[in-house]
Amino acid sequence: MDFPSVGATENIILASCLAEGTTIITNAAKEPEIEDMVKYLNKMGAKIKGIGTDKVEIVGVKKLSEISYNIMPDRIEAGTYLIAGAITGGNIKLTNVHSEHIEPILDKLEECNCKLTVEKNTIEILAPKRIRAVDIKTMPYPGFPTDMQSIFAALLTTAKGTSIITENIFESRYKYVHELNRMGAKIKVEGRTAIIKGCKKIEGANVIATDLRGGAALVVEALYAKGFTQINNIHYILRGYEKFEEKLRNIGAKISLEK
Repeated sequence: MDFPSVGATENIILASCLAEGTTIITNAAKEPEIEDMVKYLNKMGAKIKGIGTDKVEIVGVKKLSEISYNIMPDRIEAGTYLIAGAITGGNIKLTNVHSEHIEPILDKLEECNCKLTVEKNTIEILAPKRIRAVDIKTMPYPGFPTDMQSIFAALLTTAKGTSIITENIFESRYKYVHELNRMGAKIKVEGRTAIIKGCKKIEGANVIATDLRGGAALVVEALYAKGFTQINNIHYILRGYEKFEEKLRNIGAKISLEK
């Protein structure tokens, strides 16, 4: 593949499991979700080699068997809750999380002056009253994940100083910027780059989620904002987070869901 696309890698693997002969993918994506899917398929009877590398070999089989399988923790969900703790100056502890899957996120949070305690399957964050500005470049795994770009941008709108984000994966990832700016954020987009000037004053507003992660960014921003925020088009958010408002409410957020 010209680019190590996650979706393309997954779909080629799935299509090849029951195909005749051998399929080889070079420059394959290496995200943890792909590794987890391959473990799942191999347990069903597939013959896939090269897990976690950029060269994957699939030998087609005639059938797959029914199994029981526990999927991996959601690393983007974990990152979202850590950002929620950071933007509110909070102290929260995540359980059932694989820290090795989100090392770039943890590194940037520490660079922001957050204190992290990482133990087996748990991460605790203690955030300062105001974080420091940082620069981010999204990259294929194990680089900084593009799915966390908009959510981290929400945090950086409150930082002390100016941050620069460079989006190297998806060109249309900045749809959320207009909505954050309506809440008082100071973000300027130039091509693949977003320049974020941190500010203390963020106001609640009536905003619209344009996609899953952009919607999550609005929720994170609303936790910090003064006053009331109404987020519309929440179906984008709900498809990517289980019991999102309930989990946030359990750690102190004032949030309600209206379907």
